[in-house]
Amino acid sequence: MKILAINGSPRKNKNTATLLNKALEGATLHGADTELIHLYDYNYKGCISCFACKVKNGKSYGKCNLNDDLTPILEKAKKADGIILGSPIYLQGITGVMKSFLERLIFPYLKYDKNHSSIFGREIPTGFIYTMNVTNDQMKKFDYNGNLKFIEEDMERIFGMFESLAVNDTYQFNDYSKYVVTAFDEEKKAKVRREQFPIDCQKAFDMGVRFATNA
Repeated sequence: MKILAINGSPRKNKNTATLLNKALEGATLHGADTELIHLYDYNYKGCISCFACKVKNGKSYGKCNLNDDLTPILEKAKKADGIILGSPIYLQGITGVMKSFLERLIFPYLKYDKNHSSIFGREIPTGFIYTMNVTNDQMKKFDYNGNLKFIEEDMERIFGMFESLAVNDTYQFNDYSKYVVTAFDEEKKAKVRREQFPIDCQKAFDMGVRFATNA
């Protein structure tokens, strides 16, 4: 059983990566083989609309025809028994590298029939861990869920199972005094980091456990 985690953050040891590692800890504890991939380590682009993945009886039907750094990662995703994605929220959406990855991951499995059904061929658990500066109330006020729902619906349509974890009000800098960030209260951020982030890490851990037991 293989659980794959994909980090869409440029930072390898901060909030998003920490949560993904916690999820993999939970999966490992229940017997899963795990791997964490950092997308910023790779050079690739998003979908180029070549439609080779849709050509009848074509050699690339159902898979991305592009050959670049992302190709072996897509092969790993194809064989995985569970996929956990992680991304900070930039401009009310996931990072550009994660969006490009998802274009290449999802579109080849999306059948152009009336139901937009999946040709992935099996059901596996998939999930998304989001990290963001805004509070839970601000997330609702500005309808972040509305911005994210289309990708979530596509993940569920293609892979059959999906869940998400939103981690709000994250602690972003080691020293807030070095930056122009008057929109945020450093003491409040530090308190959330001490009190809430460990709870979020446990939720991520529990997600990993569920993935390992449901795969």
